[in-house]
Amino acid sequence: MKVYADNAATTRTSDAAIQAMVECMKTDFGNPSSLYTLGQHARETLEKARADIAQAIGALPKEILFTSGGSEADNQALRSAADIGRRQGKMHIISTAFEHHAVLHTLEALKKEGFEVTLLDVHENGVVSAREVENAIREDTCLVSVMYANNEIGTIQPIAEIGEVCRAHGVLFHTDAVQAVGHVRIDVGTEKIDMLSASAHKFHGPKGIGFLYARKGVRLSNLIHGGAQERGKRAGTENVAAIVGMAVALQDALAALDGNTRHITEMRDRLIRGLESIPHSALNGDRTQRLPGNVNFCFEGIEGESLLLLLDQKGISASSGSACTSGSLDPSHVLLAIGRVHDVAHGSLRLSLGEDITEEQVDYMVDSVRETVEYLRSFSPVWRDLMTGKAQFIL
Repeated sequence: MKVYADNAATTRTSDAAIQAMVECMKTDFGNPSSLYTLGQHARETLEKARADIAQAIGALPKEILFTSGGSEADNQALRSAADIGRRQGKMHIISTAFEHHAVLHTLEALKKEGFEVTLLDVHENGVVSAREVENAIREDTCLVSVMYANNEIGTIQPIAEIGEVCRAHGVLFHTDAVQAVGHVRIDVGTEKIDMLSASAHKFHGPKGIGFLYARKGVRLSNLIHGGAQERGKRAGTENVAAIVGMAVALQDALAALDGNTRHITEMRDRLIRGLESIPHSALNGDRTQRLPGNVNFCFEGIEGESLLLLLDQKGISASSGSACTSGSLDPSHVLLAIGRVHDVAHGSLRLSLGEDITEEQVDYMVDSVRETVEYLRSFSPVWRDLMTGKAQFIL
């Protein structure tokens, strides 16, 4: 049996998005910056997609800036807020310890430029509270950046409450919503979000395209200089076909959201119940305040990489954490942030489900994981020490 369970890393591009992109490449291949009819027709197609995306998150079309994906959007959001803060003499930024590296590494770069960064604790359940955000805000705070939903353990943050706190204190609020857009309903106005990052390939759109929402009045700084595209804030000829594919994929995702959420949540909970039956295992992150399709477990006494390779032989595509750091030998910074020790964090497994998941596939994954964990433990010296009492169990 084949089971694709790594939708948090990337999703299959939908047939509707592919069809729309192919049609666009055939008929709207003109440069949208050109003045002749073909170019202006491409411009109309581009702006319609922009309007559709804006409507999907409760924004205005002119508040949507197209990027190459979530990482670029994160970088531009943080650097723009930092530039605003620098001009105002505010050099303090608040974020969390388990953000995506596109945020954390940008913050590290900003620290070298003189900014002070406070990383909030996300606790064992993987959730930061609005009160903790408020307590960390200072007179010189220029930005709060808290991801909407974590890319590894799937926990959803109290974004509306955090947005309310930030607005009350006059501090810009950015959220990396790469894992959330298309999977939960978002309204940037109601949730008082000033900037938001998204990536199309997380909701059945194409890779290499995303967007940054920036509330009207937030002055963006350029990462890419050159032409006057995207209102002069992101040089380079727009990839109209990919943008159209992203808009179609997002509209389709939201149209089917309620039904898909019910089904995926049922399958997620079935999978959690099955994996919990494996001795010395633990679910990472809050049980219910998480994305519908995210299941992240630690299994004591094994290495996650070995588990992934053996599951792949059984036809199951999974991951041990973020696809962006899969080549690293270090344990997940997300799991360390919620209190998992190094040895346990190394034995992690992330299964992220899509809307086409079936009960049969879920049960197959449970059986396969159980068999593989037992097999790996059978010759693990760490497991032998645990079983003989030379070491103490943690889970």
